[in-house]
Amino acid sequence: MPPPLFIMDMVHHNPGEPLFETSYNDPAAVGAAGFNAKAFFLFESPTLAIRWDGVEEDVFPAGSEPRAWVDNKADVIRQQHQACRAAGLKIYAQTDMVLLPQALIHARNLDERFGDPNDPETMELIRIQIRESFAQFPELDGLIMRIGETYLHDAPWHLGAIHNKDDVAHTIVPLMRLLRKEVCVQQDRQLIFRSWLSFDCDLDDYLTISAAIEPHPNFIISVKHCEDDFHRSNPFSRVIGQGQHPQLIEVQCSREYEGKGAYPNYVAADVIDGFEEHRGKGLQIESIRAFSEQRPELFAGIWTWSRGGGWGGPYAANELWYDLNAWVMAQWARDTHQDEESVFWRYARERLGLPEDSVPFFRELCLLSGKAIVRMRNTTEGDLDLWWTRDAGIGWPEYRSDTPDSLRRSLAQKDEAVQIWEHMVSLAEQVQWPDPHLADFALGSVHYGLGLARIYRAIFYLDAARRNDDQQAIARELDRYDAAWRAYDGLPTRFAHLSDRYRKDYRRHIAHPADEVVNELRTRSAPESAQR
Repeated sequence: MPPPLFIMDMVHHNPGEPLFETSYNDPAAVGAAGFNAKAFFLFESPTLAIRWDGVEEDVFPAGSEPRAWVDNKADVIRQQHQACRAAGLKIYAQTDMVLLPQALIHARNLDERFGDPNDPETMELIRIQIRESFAQFPELDGLIMRIGETYLHDAPWHLGAIHNKDDVAHTIVPLMRLLRKEVCVQQDRQLIFRSWLSFDCDLDDYLTISAAIEPHPNFIISVKHCEDDFHRSNPFSRVIGQGQHPQLIEVQCSREYEGKGAYPNYVAADVIDGFEEHRGKGLQIESIRAFSEQRPELFAGIWTWSRGGGWGGPYAANELWYDLNAWVMAQWARDTHQDEESVFWRYARERLGLPEDSVPFFRELCLLSGKAIVRMRNTTEGDLDLWWTRDAGIGWPEYRSDTPDSLRRSLAQKDEAVQIWEHMVSLAEQVQWPDPHLADFALGSVHYGLGLARIYRAIFYLDAARRNDDQQAIARELDRYDAAWRAYDGLPTRFAHLSDRYRKDYRRHIAHPADEVVNELRTRSAPESAQR
């Protein structure tokens, strides 16, 4: 079977922050890793670099700050496209839909209407936007349309909106038809329509949409390997392998809810051959390998996010853990008949330069990382609310259903996670790393994961003690919580190349920061401690 159409990578920069520094920004490095295409992030989209001359006067007036911004954006994009062509990569730009200049929206009195893809004037502006994007940036092979959210952090002169993004009949299908005609037919370029946050979790909706859109060789639907966000405890996507349109599978390599590359997190094996928590759920397709084998005519390839996702940190100090995921995914996609282990061995020997007798230790460490992470952050049965914690902060546990069984299982698996991480430390110490810098980062990152697992365990046991109003247990677990944090905060004195760490005071998107609850428990237990 020939390689799939897409073996594509993207760096998902944090909106509103400086761009990530990573080799995956360099098209030559992307090509060398085995990819054949590069997707540019939202704020690197040609739709932001159009002047709209001839459509409306003074959208971006000559000599103005907005005009300078748009022209600079265009120059940067042309340089990026030239570098991709030199590296032999296809070029795809992701854009939010609908996204238009503020001045144009105001001039046309579209403030309340431009988010409706059925509005005739909005539809015409979308047509112009597509034509101008390909006219000004002829190297562009296609567009990736994103309708789940609208980010404006690095688009100061534009506005974005989409009305009723999950309305199949009145939003999704009309927009798809419009974009299919303008991109696939009129421009003869490829359109990748992302399903996320609109029709990725409802198979009936997906099949309705698929049947309503006439197939075209240039029309592809993008689907994450799991439903909704990249949480380990989300189901494997039920829409994969369904319908009549080719599907591109999205894979996050520096997992946004699981350390972002600060500690080992090898997911490529599980994406390819199936996660342990998805097995036995009655799905005919429960892995990307199964998809490629059972519906090869629909398998358009893989789209990795080598770096990025979520918000803020932690920020990986070395590319090792996300490079491993991205490289294995790319090399496997070039020939999906390969077994994942043989690709992994090539990474360890060719890419990393490990001695042959070190590879088994490295292999076991990496495979164990997935087992450790699902247990320390949730459970294999998905007992925890997915959003109890995220990014560089730690929240207080929230259960989907706090039954006695789920509580017992969660505590047992937190203990198991710590034991796995302790074994991973011993494995990392047996690997003959090829240079001192990498050795320091790799060993430090495993200790980093162990330290975090111990903090999580203490928090979950504190939660159990609070539920039982067991003051002795609360006092004991407060001591264990403090000891875990002291060890974790002491890691920079032991390792020079450590990623920045989780913080007690991190608040963004965390409803109940763990340390605030811990300090409440300290206050409540203080009088009793004083009496004793």
